[in-house]
Amino acid sequence: MTNAYRIAAIPGDGIGIEVIEAGLEVLDALSRRLGSFALDVENFDWGSDRYKREGRFMPEDGAQQLRGFDAILFGAVGAPDVPDHLSLWGLRLAICQPLDQFANVRPTRILPGIQSPLRGVAPGDLDWVIVRENSEGEYAGQGGRSHRGLPHEIATEVSIFTRAGVERIMRFAFDLARSRERKQLTVVTKSNAQRYGMVLWDEVAAEVAQDFPDVQWDKMLVDAMTVRMTLDPASLDTIVASNLHADILSDLAAALAGSIGIAPTANINPERNTPSMFEPIHGSAFDITGKGVANPVGTFWSAVMMLDHLGETEAAARLMAAIEKVTAAPACHTPDLGGAATTRDVTRAVIEAL
Repeated sequence: MTNAYRIAAIPGDGIGIEVIEAGLEVLDALSRRLGSFALDVENFDWGSDRYKREGRFMPEDGAQQLRGFDAILFGAVGAPDVPDHLSLWGLRLAICQPLDQFANVRPTRILPGIQSPLRGVAPGDLDWVIVRENSEGEYAGQGGRSHRGLPHEIATEVSIFTRAGVERIMRFAFDLARSRERKQLTVVTKSNAQRYGMVLWDEVAAEVAQDFPDVQWDKMLVDAMTVRMTLDPASLDTIVASNLHADILSDLAAALAGSIGIAPTANINPERNTPSMFEPIHGSAFDITGKGVANPVGTFWSAVMMLDHLGETEAAARLMAAIEKVTAAPACHTPDLGGAATTRDVTRAVIEAL
């Protein structure tokens, strides 16, 4: 029996277009190889070109249009001639927030054949999952500007922490930690300086922890966390942090694992009443757009997460094994990994490995 899924593909901008094309090609090859699932893919031309043409990154009812899909595969958004705050809020956040994809999940580990910049750190020493609160916190969108252009101009950015929002991300993170072998969670905070929202964050974490006696957990200030990630990576396993803190830490994590080009993301709605969205974290990278050297591994790994989310565990495992076989070969390393392989080379190699 073949399971069929409707997938919304939003390549977006820059190298997002290149890597989503590669990702769909690999998924098609995997589908034909296994015969156990099929993808009905619909492409959306939402992005900065559309904004420059029509004044919107996506239609006003864009998020509503996506509700009928089983999952979303997203490339990147951002262009040199469009302010970043317009592109982020006009597309990516305009999808994540209305669809309540409140859990952003970013696995990080050193894949075979890839060297960490950390001296003496082997693949088994860095194997993390970072859970990012994805709906409120520092990116809630609350604030504004007054008295523009005057000496006393004011800009406010209000961080929103609700008990409901903090509790649901903590429960998600503790659940995820419980499912992993080490059953260990580190809660990242900055409650020494942010004495309201982050203190609530800490208090709710401690309350939720009581329901997970089998999970060992600790708490870490975000600045100290950067030191721990760099100097003692083996001491970490599952990590939960606020919208801003996890955004920053996950980029550091990707760099410590060898390259931001290999890093995947899942924007999850755990209730499953709207589709979840899967994307590489590398952004649109206009400096290499059109050169054919973008690393598609982050997209392939995101596709693994999408297949897992859809329940296609065999397909996900096979694709991950193919990715690891390819990264193990230095000839398949793109320039971000110090090699000379092209996007096409890596895509072809993964399809052959399948």
